[in-house]
Amino acid sequence: MLKLTFLGTSAGVPTKQRNVTALAIECLNPYSSGTNQQQSKKSRPWVLIDCGEGTQQQLLHTKLSLHQLVAICITHVHGDHCYGLPGLLASAAMSGRRAPLTLIAPKAISSLLETIALTTELYLSFTVHFMAIEDLLSQPDSEDKGQITISLDNQHQLVIDIYPLSHRVASYGFGVEQTISHRTLNTDKLTVDGIPASALWGKLQQGKDVVTGDGRKLYSADYVDDDSQCTRVVIAGDNDMPDCLSAAVADADLLVHEATYTHEVLNNIQAKNPDFDPMHSSAQLVGRFAQNIGLKNLILTHFSARYQSFDNPSSSTPNMAHIRLDAESVYQGNLWLAADFDQYMVNGAAGLAGEAKSSRVQYLGSARGR
Repeated sequence: MLKLTFLGTSAGVPTKQRNVTALAIECLNPYSSGTNQQQSKKSRPWVLIDCGEGTQQQLLHTKLSLHQLVAICITHVHGDHCYGLPGLLASAAMSGRRAPLTLIAPKAISSLLETIALTTELYLSFTVHFMAIEDLLSQPDSEDKGQITISLDNQHQLVIDIYPLSHRVASYGFGVEQTISHRTLNTDKLTVDGIPASALWGKLQQGKDVVTGDGRKLYSADYVDDDSQCTRVVIAGDNDMPDCLSAAVADADLLVHEATYTHEVLNNIQAKNPDFDPMHSSAQLVGRFAQNIGLKNLILTHFSARYQSFDNPSSSTPNMAHIRLDAESVYQGNLWLAADFDQYMVNGAAGLAGEAKSSRVQYLGSARGR
């Protein structure tokens, strides 16, 4: 299960209601050891997608800790997606973080951090494993080209893959795929076979073959049922061609994509200045893509500051209703318009044998003040 917390949903500049782009993705494992629910909340690893200015301030209104942050992914170098990164890293160091941190970003982000470290004497108490997107995508003849695997524990794995998009600068989308493996010990079968509860049961559940006291060899595969749960979300950076993500969303439970304007406003902007294309998507453009590809769940974000946060289709003031109606004119799936601190649970539960995968996306409310 993946839990999404939107830390910023505005495009370009912040507004009174919205900060610039940032999205936290918590990796929840319902099979993790321990029965203390509060303790498990403190040990949830999470990933940050983009880090606009003020992201660390937004985090203060949530229960997310910089000590559990395992990776940061930056979609592109525009400031509303990365200006908050140096401050967030500095705060992580000042809070006592020591664990290494993975940073997946365009090469220019490395230069940005090096310059800031040189000019402001920034010191980090932890290692940043910087992975340049350009290098990851240029690996020759590699099956895992543009793919990073992060092992959260021996049964909990995260794979992040990268997809080039279309924008005024090099921009990328990230597929975030969580796989949880769970072994269930068939205790009834063990009992029927005359194998009483003992330490051998634990070894079998761990996947180890064992020998009983009377010399019988027991194979783990005969007594353990392996189950796995896969949840996949795709997060797009700025992008005026949603079709770039066709391969990425083929098995996705959810797409999160920018919808900076309505289609009418986007056309007007392009008509007024033919020599300058902002290279953003309209809600209608993203909705049509999602409908054509059969995507069931779509969250729109990264809204122009011209759109007020209220929802009133009859108002002449640009607002969320205009964005919503623009998408709904072409899209019939589950649609949400993100607001700052909105939380969503994505559960890509596997279906029964012979059935198609069923996924659920649930709106949980606001993280602020919880």
